[in-house]
Amino acid sequence: MIKNHSASTEDYLEAIMLASGEDNRATVTQISRLMGVKKPSVTLAISRLSDLGLASHERYGEVTLTEKGSKIARDVFKRHQVLTRFLVEVLNVDKDTASEDACRMEHYLSASSREKLEKFVEFVMTCPQGRPLWLEGFDYYINHGQRNPEQVARCTYLCDDASAGHSGKA
Repeated sequence: MIKNHSASTEDYLEAIMLASGEDNRATVTQISRLMGVKKPSVTLAISRLSDLGLASHERYGEVTLTEKGSKIARDVFKRHQVLTRFLVEVLNVDKDTASEDACRMEHYLSASSREKLEKFVEFVMTCPQGRPLWLEGFDYYINHGQRNPEQVARCTYLCDDASAGHSGKA
């Protein structure tokens, strides 16, 4: 079980992981650019991460995540990805807004909810017939403020037909 850390701590861990690349090493400059903060802020944050046993950093050297820090960073990154995907692919939020919102939301999503949300998005987006009709209906609703009359009629027909079949009327 991963201990809850502050949003700032999680953001720095995720940024270090993203800046690290394949060699698992990042510089203060890379982290500073990625996060849009000044280098002294990064240095202070890295010092706190080191004290927590989540990262290591030699003065003027590279930053690396510990195993524990890497695990937290990967978890935060997964939460960010699934939230972004849900916002973009299901709710039809534009990518930039979705990424910003996911960054704020990722710190409060439990592992259990992340797993279920991930499975939900995967379930919806792997429909054998393509994008589900109800998502198209939701897009119509977003754009027009009402349900698509054609879909309502079709849905009503299908529901009436299904209930007739279950009640023995078919």
